[in-house]
Amino acid sequence: MMTKINTSAYMPTELDVVNSGDNQVKISAYPFESGFGITLAHPLRRLLYSSTVGFAPTSVKIEGVTHEFDSVRGMFEDVAHFIINLKTTRFKIKDAAASKVSVSYSFKGSKDITGADLANSELDIVTPDIHLASINDDAELNFSVVIERGIGYVPSETIREQIGDGFIALDAFFTPVKRVVYDIENILVEDNPDYEKVVFTIETDGQISPIDAFKHSLKAMYSQMSVYNNILDSNASTYDAGEAGGKFASLLQTISELNLSVRSFNSLDKAEIKYVAEIALLSDSELKNLKNLGKKSLDEIKNIMEEIGFPVGSISPEDAEVLSKKVSELKANKG
Repeated sequence: MMTKINTSAYMPTELDVVNSGDNQVKISAYPFESGFGITLAHPLRRLLYSSTVGFAPTSVKIEGVTHEFDSVRGMFEDVAHFIINLKTTRFKIKDAAASKVSVSYSFKGSKDITGADLANSELDIVTPDIHLASINDDAELNFSVVIERGIGYVPSETIREQIGDGFIALDAFFTPVKRVVYDIENILVEDNPDYEKVVFTIETDGQISPIDAFKHSLKAMYSQMSVYNNILDSNASTYDAGEAGGKFASLLQTISELNLSVRSFNSLDKAEIKYVAEIALLSDSELKNLKNLGKKSLDEIKNIMEEIGFPVGSISPEDAEVLSKKVSELKANKG
């Protein structure tokens, strides 16, 4: 029998998502052409670790303490040990628009202080059972800690340049992704056993769900590859709006897929903005002037647009024309 000669790669069509435990998910996609599985899986694994946004303490100020090798009267742990426990604690800023918060705590008398004791109106604690310190009857522990939103790892040497007086800089481990593994399995397609199935197993620390972490890594990959769009668009006069799906994939989703706060979503919805592209097409002043859009919502929306690689006001006139046409088509089809 004559071997079939393909003119394009086989397009995978199947996707299975299974929650396999607390903050764990298994994502399977198939069938891929032979060799395509690892080509996609390896960079996605790296992006999951390096680009997923998380929260970490970046500095701490402890009353009566001048450096990390100091001690606090009546506290069983020395300051260095306390700082290690603090860095291991996993925080989550409640305000989706906030990138940084500073909180203060005061503890007196005999107490075993755990992560749960740090929860307040500004912060959730993902690791409530973690031990921070033990203080005795006549002890007093007062400290302030700065929690920031970020990606990857930032060493204390970098943070030290921007902290306040009396604060001790901390190594910041932002990534909420604890484990990512992938397996490439063979799968049969039309009597050919060489096609591939990619199976990701992802575990996070609870700051973000594993499926949301995977979504963010996909968006990061799309935005990083967008630098090559100029090659695709090298002949703008013949560029077809129907091709915009590949170039602007992250912009052609609805605003409901951005995981916005209710206040931000409602403000956009009342302005009859249905697609992310419509945000990208606005200028900074146009976005600010949307009715009922407060500063927190404005900051939240602008942060998310930067994360997906299309900051507000960054769309070129040529791309804006193509994108506007595509959005009109989407709305017409929905209507």
